[in-house]
Amino acid sequence: QVQLVESGGGSVQAGGSLRLSCAASGPTYLRDSMAWFRQAPGNEGEGVAVVASDGATGYADSVKGRFTISQDNAKNTLYLQMHSLRPEDSAMYCCAAGPRAYGVDLSRRGFRYWGQGTQVNVSS
Repeated sequence: QVQLVESGGGSVQAGGSLRLSCAASGPTYLRDSMAWFRQAPGNEGEGVAVVASDGATGYADSVKGRFTISQDNAKNTLYLQMHSLRPEDSAMYCCAAGPRAYGVDLSRRGFRYWGQGTQVNVSS
């Protein structure tokens, strides 16, 4: 079984930075693709960034150039470095993992495991 625990959320002013972490445990083959999703109240959730099983990364247009997804070498921790934060980035950020075969597609397809989330609040 895969477990995912996020940390690093908080409150920042617009223009600030945060780094989110997702500690992953369980069989590596069940979490060879990982991603960050976010959901704000009243909005549909969206995929923010994904790292595919081959290491390729993909980003939502809204965060390209500002956010970077990465993993440690052992793939036990997933990161999301966020710069130039905007109020519209405020949301609950969750990490997801799965034995996925959809490359850098940012849909929820193939993501079996989800963390509880960490809240990010960006004030103007």
